[in-house]
Amino acid sequence: MPRVIYIHPNGERDEVEVANGQSLMLAATANDLNGIVGDCGGVMSCATCHVIVDDAFAALLPPPVDTEHQMLDYTAAPREAGSRLSCQIVMTDALDGIAVRIADPQL
Repeated sequence: MPRVIYIHPNGERDEVEVANGQSLMLAATANDLNGIVGDCGGVMSCATCHVIVDDAFAALLPPPVDTEHQMLDYTAAPREAGSRLSCQIVMTDALDGIAVRIADPQL
């Protein structure tokens, strides 16, 4: 099963196996990881699942849709070049080993 590395603001890392087709937000909340809130359940209406994707994997992701771009303008932490909503990153085998830094703060 592919895996994702969540990097917390304090530098700690959690490596989680994620089923193909599951979002990184759902995987984080299902594994009780601190930092990814996901208040809206993944429907792009809260921006509390903000992550910064490692450059090596950013090009493997589909581009964000307009709604995601808009929500990233309202995140609690400043938007960065690799900023994405983890509810919109769907795991595939090609993303095995993806590293995402959890934005701080989320709220």
